Amino acid sequence: MEQRGSRVMLSSCSSCVNVLLLMCLMLLSLSADAYKNYTVGESTGWFDIQERPSANYQKWADSKSFSLGDFLIFNTDSNHSVVQTYDFKTYKDCDYDNNENNDTTEWSAANPSATSPVPVSISVPLVREGSNYFFSGNYDGEQCKFGQHFMINVTHGQGLPDLSSPDEAAAPGPGESGDDEVAPDTIVPANFDHPKDIESDNDDDKEIL
Repeated sequence: MEQRGSRVMLSSCSSCVNVLLLMCLMLLSLSADAYKNYTVGESTGWFDIQERPSANYQKWADSKSFSLGDFLIFNTDSNHSVVQTYDFKTYKDCDYDNNENNDTTEWSAANPSATSPVPVSISVPLVREGSNYFFSGNYDGEQCKFGQHFMINVTHGQGLPDLSSPDEAAAPGPGESGDDEVAPDTIVPANFDHPKDIESDNDDDKEIL
Protein backbone atom coordinates (compact mmCIF):
# COMPACT_ATOMS: atom_id res chain seq x y z
CA MET A 1 0.00 0.00 0.00
CA GLU A 2 2.81 2.38 0.88
CA GLN A 3 4.54 1.69 -2.43
CA ARG A 4 1.30 2.27 -4.34
CA GLY A 5 0.73 5.53 -2.47
CA SER A 6 4.27 6.65 -3.22
CA ARG A 7 3.76 5.94 -6.91
CA VAL A 8 0.55 7.97 -6.93
CA MET A 9 2.33 10.88 -5.24
CA LEU A 10 5.24 10.70 -7.67
CA SER A 11 2.84 10.63 -10.61
CA SER A 12 0.96 13.61 -9.18
CA CYS A 13 4.19 15.56 -8.64
CA SER A 14 5.30 14.76 -12.18
CA SER A 15 1.99 16.11 -13.53
CA CYS A 16 2.41 19.31 -11.50
CA VAL A 17 5.93 19.80 -12.86
CA ASN A 18 4.68 19.33 -16.42
CA VAL A 19 1.91 21.88 -15.88
CA LEU A 20 4.39 24.38 -14.44
CA LEU A 21 6.76 23.87 -17.35
CA LEU A 22 3.90 24.38 -19.80
CA MET A 23 2.85 27.59 -18.05
CA CYS A 24 6.44 28.88 -18.12
CA LEU A 25 6.71 28.15 -21.85
CA MET A 26 3.42 29.97 -22.47
CA LEU A 27 4.61 33.01 -20.51
CA LEU A 28 7.90 33.04 -22.40
CA SER A 29 6.02 32.84 -25.69
CA LEU A 30 3.76 35.75 -24.73
CA SER A 31 6.79 37.78 -23.65
CA ALA A 32 8.57 37.09 -26.93
CA ASP A 33 5.53 38.20 -28.93
CA ALA A 34 4.86 41.38 -26.94
CA TYR A 35 5.33 44.71 -28.63
CA LYS A 36 8.49 46.42 -27.46
CA ASN A 37 9.87 49.93 -27.09
CA TYR A 38 13.52 50.28 -28.10
CA THR A 39 15.47 53.32 -26.92
CA VAL A 40 17.90 54.00 -29.76
CA GLY A 41 21.47 54.05 -28.49
CA GLU A 42 20.15 53.57 -24.94
CA SER A 43 22.08 55.94 -22.62
CA THR A 44 24.06 57.40 -25.56
CA GLY A 45 20.96 58.99 -27.05
CA TRP A 46 20.64 59.95 -30.72
CA PHE A 47 23.63 62.13 -31.68
CA ASP A 48 26.47 62.14 -34.21
CA ILE A 49 29.96 61.01 -33.25
CA GLN A 50 31.19 64.60 -33.08
CA GLU A 51 29.07 64.96 -29.94
CA ARG A 52 29.11 61.32 -28.79
CA PRO A 53 32.33 59.68 -30.04
CA SER A 54 31.29 56.29 -28.63
CA ALA A 55 28.04 56.17 -30.62
CA ASN A 56 27.67 53.08 -32.82
CA TYR A 57 24.04 52.77 -33.81
CA GLN A 58 24.47 49.91 -36.24
CA LYS A 59 26.13 47.82 -33.54
CA TRP A 60 23.23 48.65 -31.22
CA ALA A 61 20.64 47.74 -33.87
CA ASP A 62 22.37 44.46 -34.74
CA SER A 63 21.88 43.28 -31.16
CA LYS A 64 18.07 43.65 -31.33
CA SER A 65 15.14 41.93 -33.04
CA PHE A 66 12.44 44.24 -34.41
CA SER A 67 8.84 43.42 -35.36
CA LEU A 68 5.76 45.24 -36.62
CA GLY A 69 4.13 47.29 -33.87
CA ASP A 70 7.37 47.97 -32.01
CA PHE A 71 8.46 51.55 -31.37
CA LEU A 72 11.86 53.19 -31.67
CA ILE A 73 12.40 55.97 -29.15
CA PHE A 74 14.95 58.62 -30.15
CA ASN A 75 16.21 60.74 -27.23
CA THR A 76 18.02 63.67 -28.78
CA ASP A 77 17.76 67.47 -29.12
CA SER A 78 16.32 69.93 -31.62
CA ASN A 79 19.66 70.17 -33.43
CA HIS A 80 19.29 66.58 -34.69
CA SER A 81 16.53 65.04 -36.79
CA VAL A 82 15.06 61.59 -37.33
CA VAL A 83 14.51 60.50 -40.92
CA GLN A 84 12.98 57.11 -41.70
CA THR A 85 13.16 55.71 -45.23
CA TYR A 86 12.60 52.45 -47.05
CA ASP A 87 14.85 53.53 -49.91
CA PHE A 88 18.47 52.40 -49.68
CA LYS A 89 19.78 55.12 -52.03
CA THR A 90 18.25 57.85 -49.88
CA TYR A 91 19.88 56.26 -46.85
CA LYS A 92 23.25 55.79 -48.55
CA ASP A 93 23.31 59.39 -49.76
CA CYS A 94 22.19 60.76 -46.36
CA ASP A 95 19.84 62.97 -48.35
CA TYR A 96 16.05 62.90 -48.14
CA ASP A 97 15.45 66.15 -50.05
CA ASN A 98 15.88 64.42 -53.40
CA ASN A 99 13.82 61.36 -52.55
CA GLU A 100 11.63 60.52 -55.55
CA ASN A 101 9.79 57.40 -54.37
CA ASN A 102 7.75 59.15 -51.70
CA ASP A 103 8.70 56.58 -49.07
CA THR A 104 10.63 58.76 -46.65
CA THR A 105 9.39 60.51 -43.51
CA GLU A 106 11.09 63.18 -41.41
CA TRP A 107 9.72 62.63 -37.92
CA SER A 108 11.23 65.81 -36.49
CA ALA A 109 10.64 68.94 -38.49
CA ALA A 110 12.05 71.65 -36.19
CA ASN A 111 14.68 73.96 -37.60
CA PRO A 112 18.07 72.82 -36.28
CA SER A 113 19.86 75.09 -33.83
CA ALA A 114 23.36 74.39 -32.56
CA THR A 115 23.36 77.46 -30.29
CA SER A 116 20.18 76.79 -28.32
CA PRO A 117 19.06 73.15 -28.75
CA VAL A 118 16.31 71.80 -26.51
CA PRO A 119 15.87 68.14 -25.50
CA VAL A 120 13.30 66.17 -27.50
CA SER A 121 12.10 62.58 -27.51
CA ILE A 122 10.64 61.18 -30.74
CA SER A 123 8.65 57.95 -31.01
CA VAL A 124 8.61 56.14 -34.36
CA PRO A 125 6.35 53.12 -34.99
CA LEU A 126 7.55 50.24 -37.13
CA VAL A 127 4.74 49.65 -39.62
CA ARG A 128 6.43 48.02 -42.63
CA GLU A 129 8.22 44.69 -42.84
CA GLY A 130 11.70 44.43 -44.32
CA SER A 131 14.50 46.97 -44.41
CA ASN A 132 13.95 50.22 -42.51
CA TYR A 133 16.65 52.90 -42.62
CA PHE A 134 17.17 55.76 -40.17
CA PHE A 135 19.45 58.79 -40.18
CA SER A 136 19.69 62.44 -39.22
CA GLY A 137 19.13 64.66 -42.23
CA ASN A 138 20.20 68.00 -40.78
CA TYR A 139 23.00 70.11 -42.26
CA ASP A 140 22.79 68.45 -45.69
CA GLY A 141 23.37 65.02 -44.19
CA GLU A 142 26.53 65.95 -42.31
CA GLN A 143 25.35 64.36 -39.07
CA CYS A 144 24.42 61.19 -40.93
CA LYS A 145 27.91 61.02 -42.44
CA PHE A 146 29.31 61.37 -38.93
CA GLY A 147 27.75 58.13 -37.73
CA GLN A 148 24.15 59.12 -37.04
CA HIS A 149 22.52 56.36 -39.05
CA PHE A 150 21.54 52.68 -38.93
CA MET A 151 19.42 50.10 -40.70
CA ILE A 152 17.18 47.36 -39.29
CA ASN A 153 15.12 44.43 -40.55
CA VAL A 154 11.52 44.38 -39.36
CA THR A 155 9.78 41.00 -39.15
CA HIS A 156 6.04 40.38 -39.09
CA GLY A 157 5.91 39.18 -35.48
CA GLN A 158 2.26 39.35 -34.38
CA GLY A 159 1.50 42.09 -36.90
CA LEU A 160 0.19 45.57 -36.25
CA PRO A 161 -2.32 45.94 -33.41
CA ASP A 162 -5.87 46.49 -34.63
CA LEU A 163 -6.97 49.35 -32.39
CA SER A 164 -9.47 50.98 -34.72
CA SER A 165 -13.14 50.18 -35.15
CA PRO A 166 -14.43 49.38 -38.67
CA ASP A 167 -15.82 52.92 -38.93
CA GLU A 168 -12.55 54.61 -38.02
CA ALA A 169 -10.10 55.63 -40.69
CA ALA A 170 -6.39 55.02 -40.37
CA ALA A 171 -4.61 57.82 -38.55
CA PRO A 172 -1.07 59.12 -39.07
CA GLY A 173 1.51 58.16 -36.48
CA PRO A 174 3.12 60.68 -34.11
CA GLY A 175 5.06 63.33 -35.98
CA GLU A 176 3.23 62.94 -39.29
CA SER A 177 1.32 65.62 -41.12
CA GLY A 178 -1.30 63.19 -42.45
CA ASP A 179 -0.67 64.44 -46.00
CA ASP A 180 -0.69 61.46 -48.40
CA GLU A 181 1.81 63.23 -50.63
CA VAL A 182 4.28 63.39 -47.76
CA ALA A 183 4.23 59.87 -46.37
CA PRO A 184 1.51 57.61 -47.80
CA ASP A 185 3.14 54.41 -46.56
CA THR A 186 3.64 55.34 -42.91
CA ILE A 187 0.02 54.98 -41.82
CA VAL A 188 -0.97 53.24 -38.60
CA PRO A 189 -4.34 52.29 -37.07
CA ALA A 190 -6.34 55.03 -35.34
CA ASN A 191 -5.29 55.63 -31.72
CA PHE A 192 -2.04 53.70 -32.27
CA ASP A 193 0.37 55.79 -30.23
CA HIS A 194 3.44 55.21 -28.10
CA PRO A 195 2.65 51.96 -26.22
CA LYS A 196 3.72 53.05 -22.72
CA ASP A 197 2.38 49.96 -20.93
CA ILE A 198 4.16 47.28 -22.95
CA GLU A 199 7.51 45.61 -22.58
CA SER A 200 10.54 47.84 -22.99
CA ASP A 201 14.19 47.02 -23.53
CA ASN A 202 15.17 49.92 -21.27
CA ASP A 203 13.95 50.39 -17.71
CA ASP A 204 14.79 54.08 -17.83
CA ASP A 205 12.55 55.09 -20.75
CA LYS A 206 11.63 58.74 -20.63
CA GLU A 207 8.15 60.16 -21.06
CA ILE A 208 7.39 60.66 -24.73
CA LEU A 209 6.40 64.15 -25.75
